Amino acid sequence: MNNKLNYLVIHCTATPEGRPVTKEEIIRWHTNPVNQGGRGWNRPGYADVVYLNGDLANIIPFNTDDFVDQWEISNGVVGLNGNSRHIVYAGGMDDQNKKPKDTRTKEQLETLETYVKYTIKRHPKILVLGHNEAPNAKGKACPSFNVGNWLRSIGVPEQNIYHKPVEEKKETVVITTPSTETNITEAEA
Repeated sequence: MNNKLNYLVIHCTATPEGRPVTKEEIIRWHTNPVNQGGRGWNRPGYADVVYLNGDLANIIPFNTDDFVDQWEISNGVVGLNGNSRHIVYAGGMDDQNKKPKDTRTKEQLETLETYVKYTIKRHPKILVLGHNEAPNAKGKACPSFNVGNWLRSIGVPEQNIYHKPVEEKKETVVITTPSTETNITEAEA
């Protein structure tokens, strides 16, 4: 069973600015048992990693069709893994590893731009987003920059930029009857 590839999700490794990260480290972080410092996942969270020097390393092989096969799934965002591809850049935190920061090097920016544009060319209906925009990513800073603004700055069409759905606010309406006062939501009215 394969799912349609709908999303390209951009992540950061949440490591200090300038700290090199290898794909082997990422695999260990994600797949080692919890008692060995890992997350205990059955697969890493990313398909590809962009190193500080701009080199691109593949972590989970994938083909270029419009579907996510079982062997192509990476565990990047709960709820989106079956229909997404995930890419990560090394960095995303200040040099003290205390605050989120856009630490992308010139080389990483060039590689990410090429990667995103190539992915859109191969999959014209794909939506690109940052991990922090995903529905289940409340409170996340990853990837430590505004993906939509960056995509616009490099000329990505608006149709390929993910727009987080606006949460509906339910308005409380007070209905007063001669015998009782009742609060109900607008949806119930």
